[in-house]
Amino acid sequence: MDFTALIKLYFSIGISYSEILCCLAINHRIVISMRTLKRRLTELRLYRRKYPSNILNVALFVAGQISESGCQNGYRWMHRKCLLAGFLTSRSVVAALLSLLDPQGCELRRRKRLRRRNYYAKGPNFIWHLVSYDKLKQYGLCINGCKDGFSRKIIWCKVTCSTSNPRINVGHYIDAIEQFCACPKAVRGDRGTENTHVAEMHNFLTNTVFHI
Repeated sequence: MDFTALIKLYFSIGISYSEILCCLAINHRIVISMRTLKRRLTELRLYRRKYPSNILNVALFVAGQISESGCQNGYRWMHRKCLLAGFLTSRSVVAALLSLLDPQGCELRRRKRLRRRNYYAKGPNFIWHLVSYDKLKQYGLCINGCKDGFSRKIIWCKVTCSTSNPRINVGHYIDAIEQFCACPKAVRGDRGTENTHVAEMHNFLTNTVFHI
C-alpha cells in the first residue's frame, strides 16, 4: 500500500493527526512531520471541519444506530462511528442529535444506569475477543488472551514481555489459526496500536475491510 493510500486509510477510520503519524512510523516506518501530513491531506482534499456532511443524513445514521447495537453509545463513540461511516461532522452536532433522538438514553448514561444488552454470537469461530492485561507489567509479566465469543473457549493465554508490540499479538493470532485450522469471521479488541497488525492480517485472510 503506497503512502497516499495509507494516509487515506488512517484518516477514514477517524484517528487524530498525531495518531496517524504514530501509525505511519510504527507500522510502516514512514516518519514525517505534522506539517507534511497536513499539506498532504490538503492536497488530497481531506478535511475534518471543512465541508461537513448533510445533517439530515447524519441524523438518519445516528437514528439507525440507536435502534440497533448502538443504543448504549455515548456521543464520543457515536461520533467515531459517524467518521468510520464517512460522515464529516463535529462531536457537538452528534451530542445534540443524541439528546433529541434518544433523551432517555442520554439521561440513563448521565446517571450511569445503562441498559444491559444481550450478547449474541452466531456460532463457533464467528467472533474472537482479544484482551491485554498489563497490571503486572512492572514485574515483567504482560498477559495477552483471546477467547471464542460463542463457546467461551480460551483460544490463547500467553505471558510475554510486552502488551503493546503488535508483532507479538499477531503472532499469537497466526499460531491460533494454524492450531485450530480455522479463522474467525470477526475479531474484537481494543482500538490500540497493539492490535493493528491483527486487523491487517484479518483483512488479508478474510478479504474484508475490517477495523478493530
